[in-house]
Amino acid sequence: MDSCVFCQIANKKIPTHFVFETAGIVAFKDIKPSAPVHYLIIPKEHVKSVAHLNETHDAIAAELIFAARDLADKLGLKGYKLVFNVGSEGGQVIDHLHLHLLGGWNNKTDIDAMPHPRLDK
Repeated sequence: MDSCVFCQIANKKIPTHFVFETAGIVAFKDIKPSAPVHYLIIPKEHVKSVAHLNETHDAIAAELIFAARDLADKLGLKGYKLVFNVGSEGGQVIDHLHLHLLGGWNNKTDIDAMPHPRLDK
């Protein structure tokens, strides 16, 4: 899709430093990070969001998650978050499937401020 900024990045029409690339996905730093470490992992194929995945996209979904795991390991992250925003109501800004890899928190104040399953009950 020519008008999609992530398609342009994946097709190397917009210069971007990839920290990870396979035949199907690329990963790069988020230009507006919301964590000390914040990368985006995107498929090269245009898929609008998680809501638009179907049974033909099994490999894409798995590759995004495994790439995030491998990148986190490469970066030495001991803990991290993986986030898919879905639709504008869910915080998705670019209409191209992407997975956020967030991490790098190392001070107790930042860690304690994060949502926690026991506190969300």
